[in-house]
Amino acid sequence: LGLLTHMAQRAGLPWDCLLSAEVFRAYKPDPAPYLGVAKVFDFAPGEVMLVAAHHDDLAGARACGLRTAYIERPLEFGAARVKDVSAKPDNDWHARSIEHLAELLGA
Repeated sequence: LGLLTHMAQRAGLPWDCLLSAEVFRAYKPDPAPYLGVAKVFDFAPGEVMLVAAHHDDLAGARACGLRTAYIERPLEFGAARVKDVSAKPDNDWHARSIEHLAELLGA
């Protein structure tokens, strides 16, 4: 976790807290990382949103009651293997980028 924190600081990211699956000693789709984040901040799961570029991660979050936002990464596997980034109706939000999601959320 220290490495992630140092990377965020060096990148100038204004984050107050950085959590990862390692903190909860469990990995997705185990509910512990999803629900653990809500618990750390004393929020109900429905007040937390997972933003990800993988539908299976988002499905795990939904199963725990979290909101979900899909961010497109069509070239994740390279230009020769363009990824299907079609919207899935189960997600609360679908955005082209993190900036687009911010716009959709009114930021």
